[in-house]
Amino acid sequence: MFNIKVNPRKAKQNQDLQSLSKEELIDRVQQLESHVIQLRNLLKPKSVPDKHEMKQKAFDHKKYAKRHVLLQVAYVGWDYAGFVVQEHTEKTIEAEVFKALEKTRLLESRETSNYHRCGRTDKGVSSFGQAISIDLRSNLSEGKGVFIPDGHQAKVGNTVEIDYVGILNKVLPPEIRMIAWAPINQSLSARFDCRQRTYHYYFPKANLNIERMRVASQSLIGEHDFRNLCKMDVGNGVIKFDRRIMDIQIEAIDDDKTNSYSMIRLKLIGQAFLWHQVRCIVAILFLIGQGKEETTIIQELLDVERNPRKPQYGMASEIPLNLFTCTYSDDDCQWIYDAESLRYVISGYQTLWAENSIKATMIKEMLNSLEGLLDDKIESQLKGLVYGVEPKTYLPLMERQKCESLEERIHVYAKRQRIEVIETDANCP
Repeated sequence: MFNIKVNPRKAKQNQDLQSLSKEELIDRVQQLESHVIQLRNLLKPKSVPDKHEMKQKAFDHKKYAKRHVLLQVAYVGWDYAGFVVQEHTEKTIEAEVFKALEKTRLLESRETSNYHRCGRTDKGVSSFGQAISIDLRSNLSEGKGVFIPDGHQAKVGNTVEIDYVGILNKVLPPEIRMIAWAPINQSLSARFDCRQRTYHYYFPKANLNIERMRVASQSLIGEHDFRNLCKMDVGNGVIKFDRRIMDIQIEAIDDDKTNSYSMIRLKLIGQAFLWHQVRCIVAILFLIGQGKEETTIIQELLDVERNPRKPQYGMASEIPLNLFTCTYSDDDCQWIYDAESLRYVISGYQTLWAENSIKATMIKEMLNSLEGLLDDKIESQLKGLVYGVEPKTYLPLMERQKCESLEERIHVYAKRQRIEVIETDANCP
């Protein structure tokens, strides 16, 4: 018996374009367009620094110790291309965070900052509890997480630490805010030491049977192979899809639980999540809530022995998704909140809330007037929350065309030289 080990690697630069599929050609064109944008940015004339910038002395980080900390980062990600820095755009949360860190002289460089992120949220996804671990400049000479690198000297006698949260919030875009910070041991990683991650997904009740969704969702709890409830990222070496869901709750946020406009929150708690796992789960629960699928469909999708190939279906939208909390051991992490910084964050987010709430209220008033002209009830609030064209006649999931199995996908990627497959004896360590 053999295990399969997958090592992702870049395709050959001189790969024959005629051998590529339509999807691969599109991907190649997009890559080339990204490189063009990069080159244009490089060729842009650099602005002439003003007199103040020319006179400004270079900051000497060697006069300070460093401190390994966790930062809780909140962001409304609707207008961003995801959290992680990308080559083709600067419009990412991570790019803005590092701009702020560099502007405030809190770190020398990303490469030397011992940086880890907890979650890798995609384009349009938001977060209240994203966490990053990083080495920052410190005013102290001792304390949890404080260390003095070779060639550095600490500020002796200081007892007050830098106001990391307050300083960063003054230079970050209004959609991105630091909520808290915590001193941590140098070995702690925001990604690998996270105990659990909690996602929230918000949606209107519309015509959904929430109780059916609750019943079906209980099948997700526990450890399962979620290959049929995610997007398989084989091209990046992901071939194991076992994940553990600790809890799932579907509750009404509004007092009026019968109104089709009332908002519902799905709360999903797990140790780690696969690419698009939450959005795939929500899409299936929507089908169950609409009565298009039985509550047992989730059990069928989790049975990868009987159903090794994922049926084709559209994912739920990214806009309602929020990485709400990243949880760490109390021994590892004690968050520090500052009242003044919290007031600043609340005030800013109240402005964002007011702008969006006004828009929602205006549209709701228009809908009230329109609906008063009809005798029948229209409940189409979910239409924009699931990708894909809605067919006139619904085709049950298990009767639909299936995607490639994991084994087939590994074979295809290996044949296209996107990955390298190494067969190893299962008995060998």
